[in-house]
Amino acid sequence: MFAAERRQLILEMVRANGAVSLRELARVVQTSEVTVRRDVRALEAEGLLDRRHGGAVLPGGFTRESGFPQKSHLATAEKTAIADLAAGLVEEGEAIVVGAGTTTQELARRLARVPGLTVVTNSLLVAQALAHANRVEVVMTGGTLRGSNYALVGSGAEQSLQGLRVSKAFLSGSGLTAERGLSTSNMLSASVDRALVQAAAEVVVLADHTKLGADTMFQTVPTDVITRLVTDEPPAHDDRAATELQALADQGVQIAVAGASSPPGGEQVPARRPLPGPRRGQGGLRGMLGEPSAGVERGRVADLRRR
Repeated sequence: MFAAERRQLILEMVRANGAVSLRELARVVQTSEVTVRRDVRALEAEGLLDRRHGGAVLPGGFTRESGFPQKSHLATAEKTAIADLAAGLVEEGEAIVVGAGTTTQELARRLARVPGLTVVTNSLLVAQALAHANRVEVVMTGGTLRGSNYALVGSGAEQSLQGLRVSKAFLSGSGLTAERGLSTSNMLSASVDRALVQAAAEVVVLADHTKLGADTMFQTVPTDVITRLVTDEPPAHDDRAATELQALADQGVQIAVAGASSPPGGEQVPARRPLPGPRRGQGGLRGMLGEPSAGVERGRVADLRRR
């Protein structure tokens, strides 16, 4: 495929999806990430798109939110690995909340095997994934259906969460930075996510590497409220994503990297049960997130403490 044809295809993918990872672009155009990165730079120079950590987005400030059909085809391997690792954090008999998103939908499919679980969610996709699970109780919020991501939003959803208390909240979003925490492009979705967070003792964010360093309009979870981040291993060339991970770790967020080899500034550690969340304001990680379930075999844990 000639360079002009590749770049046209790349541009069409970004326009259709809003944001696409370099890995996905390389897969579709059947070339290396090095070549795709060169094409993305050329398209950025023409003002046709913007580069982001490990991917490309539509030009002009904050990225717009893609609909479910587009999101479901993005970073599928990464989402699968993240969901595998995150599922190991859930124990039999727990009560949790799970927010809307394609990554949380993948998580829900794995939670169907956890007996005695109670899952509170505003996502029709999460509920559908658990609908036929034995010994898993699903509690839906009220609210108004938002068709682009099949989630219930609005005052009805928020009011139904008042007085609720669960052990963990699992959330995704459109972007994650150490400065602002988790964010999303839609105001109604952000408001419900904040209500989900208030109901949980611990907050677990699921975000693939393309979201690291991305900053969107509405903050949902400040960094100092995030207990854990479950992500995938950034590409070796993506120094900014690695830097963002280190900055999050320095602020006390426990980092679990699915399929990690040797993360920047850290080391792999043996499988172990997760420790309580670290105290804020002490810098670095005070605990290490492990693999509490034998079903999680591929995920390795990154202790990103500074040394």
